Amino acid sequence: MEPAKSVALRYEEDLPAPFVAAKGERNLAVKLVELAERCGVPIMSEETLAEGLFYLEVGDFIPEPFYRAVAELLAFVWRTGTSTERTGPPTDDSIHGRK
Repeated sequence: MEPAKSVALRYEEDLPAPFVAAKGERNLAVKLVELAERCGVPIMSEETLAEGLFYLEVGDFIPEPFYRAVAELLAFVWRTGTSTERTGPPTDDSIHGRK
């Protein structure tokens, strides 16, 4: 089934939270998933999360109500070793923007 909406997230340790790296709906959502597949980027089908994050703009940090869901997603990617750039698991402090 093709995605109606896709949201690409990025996590960098030196930033206060993960952020939206790209997003698209309909045909653009499909192309975003295809590009991620070609580049070896992990893909998870979480329609509710994608729908909840879709109102954000590219570059926006994930709002606090979504921290737990995004942290679980990032932890799964790290544990399974499917990340193309593995720097370590997100910590509770880094996820919540604490130093």
